[in-house]
Amino acid sequence: MSQAKSDLVVVYHRQPYEEHVLEDGTVELRENRSPNGIVPTLKGVMGKMGNGAWVAWKHADDPANPDFERVIEIDDSYGKYKVSRLPLTPAQVKSFYHVTSKEAFWPILHGFKERYNYDPVDWPTFREVNWAFAEAAANVVSDDGVVWIHDYNLWLVPGYLRQLKPGVKICFFHHTPFPSADMFNVLPWREEIVRSLLACDSVGFHIPRYAQNFTSVAHSLTSARTISDRRTEDSLTPRGAALSERFTPVLMDYKGRKVHVETNPVGVNYDYLEELSEGQEVAEKVQAIRDWMGDGQLVLSVSRTDYTKGNIEQLEAFERLLIRRPELKGKVRLMLVSVGANRGMTAYEEVQVKIEELTGRINGTHGTFEWQPVSLISTAIPLAELVSYYRAADVCSITPLADGLNLVAAEYCVAKGHEKDGALILSEFAGCAVLLNGAIPVNPFSHASMDRALDQALAMGADEKRARMKELRASAKRWNITRWREATTGLFDTLSDESAEAGVEETIT
Repeated sequence: MSQAKSDLVVVYHRQPYEEHVLEDGTVELRENRSPNGIVPTLKGVMGKMGNGAWVAWKHADDPANPDFERVIEIDDSYGKYKVSRLPLTPAQVKSFYHVTSKEAFWPILHGFKERYNYDPVDWPTFREVNWAFAEAAANVVSDDGVVWIHDYNLWLVPGYLRQLKPGVKICFFHHTPFPSADMFNVLPWREEIVRSLLACDSVGFHIPRYAQNFTSVAHSLTSARTISDRRTEDSLTPRGAALSERFTPVLMDYKGRKVHVETNPVGVNYDYLEELSEGQEVAEKVQAIRDWMGDGQLVLSVSRTDYTKGNIEQLEAFERLLIRRPELKGKVRLMLVSVGANRGMTAYEEVQVKIEELTGRINGTHGTFEWQPVSLISTAIPLAELVSYYRAADVCSITPLADGLNLVAAEYCVAKGHEKDGALILSEFAGCAVLLNGAIPVNPFSHASMDRALDQALAMGADEKRARMKELRASAKRWNITRWREATTGLFDTLSDESAEAGVEETIT
């Protein structure tokens, strides 16, 4: 295998392919079936950078097993690249990911102090795993290359990597919300985490609010200061919105070194989704769904099973609708897709049980032999089938209590196609609420707000639906994945130029 170093190294916990076990027990690595999703998105950027590499973890009962291939080479439609696979035992994964990341970090990131629990956290193991990621990245990156690190479970990687490879350019991107100092500083490891992030050349976020929160945290714990900001463009500052910010930080100074603060929301693969939604397979499925619905209206909600996603609040609002407006019985259905994740975690199991109990109560109380008001689906739906439900649904209701961005809302709008109507109910606390113009804003903490939004969506006329959907689709197209990729590669170019300028100045000096 070639030992050439890579100009771009992606560091992310997931591997960049799907594993399939064949009948003879061997494992086949297949390219992701859909170009939609975060892994293909990251690979799309890596494919444009030439000699790329990827660092991820892989379960290994015995990391010392000589048959375990730590570095493999992939050749797919994105090009040739190396994958460094870190062998983590089930105990390490549980400690690093399920406990530290999900029980301590996740609730704080989303503003749920009451769910925060750091007692079982094994911080040395978290450090150990992050060091392994940093070491793997340092081994494959070129001396002037870029290491692009993703998400909060790798918070310590930048600081370690700066020790191992002082000259490389380090970029970090958060896919979750970033909380205010009052919330973030609950973490006992707050200073260690923030100093690691300040070792980056760039720290990226979806929307201005998260970037402002990061600078506020950095100000509270270190000598870092914001030295440049800009007025947030009007389309990202809807008046009175919960997540709007008038100014967006651009550059910080930390111990004489520049740290770029990037605001760059990930978008959907607009062209792919639009093409998929107009295919014959989707058209046939849409017709079948409409035949099933008859003259009734379909409300669709899609998310993971998580206390942050507002699934329980969604069901409770629908139950109140049926109690409040008995004339709608038999005329409206809720299809709730709540896909289970992180099996074995008590917090998520409790949410799933509550969802199932509420669904059973609503169907048992209000349903008939011919009509069940709620259809609950707890397994992942193939994208083509999901797009069919997007296209058929009269209303899409996305009501998380907190969400870093949420691409389902944009997917719904794109799937509707040209000249199609549909109403989108969207939580003010989803990051995409400052991107998608035309949605019905809702506060999921307020029963009155949830009730009004459902009434408004179900009563909305065709002309208003089309006008809103046109605006929503324009927003989704503007903030699409191509724009995100171009902004990211532009950032890499900027950092390279700054590095070259610094080299010239040092030579002159």
